[in-house]
Amino acid sequence: MGKKMMALMAAVLLSASTLAMAASVSDNMETIAENYGKVLKADSTDVMKEGLQAMRAAAQDAQKGIPTKLISKGEGSAEVKDFRHGLDLFIGQIDGALALANQGKLDEAKKAAQDFKPTRDTYHKKYR
Repeated sequence: MGKKMMALMAAVLLSASTLAMAASVSDNMETIAENYGKVLKADSTDVMKEGLQAMRAAAQDAQKGIPTKLISKGEGSAEVKDFRHGLDLFIGQIDGALALANQGKLDEAKKAAQDFKPTRDTYHKKYR
């Protein structure tokens, strides 16, 4: 095969593997749920921060996707924008709890994390 064909095949394989490695919205939601339990049970600020950071990363990654329920609506739809707005709110809440954990305020950070539930419930009701 020619060098151009080999380079093209390598580029296609590389891009396909990158897409395959990206987590789906549902995978990210599972990561958030798993870490939420850890955050609420954390017995140290280090465990709390680790869980919150994992939740934040998963929420940011989820914003890049579209939930299965909204795929037919399209990227620019009001529903997709609202879904992403909900994740913005959630990330802001995570940041607040993370700031408390960074200050060594474990109990206050746990209390702040309990406030994630209404946000989750509101947006799950709409888009799950």
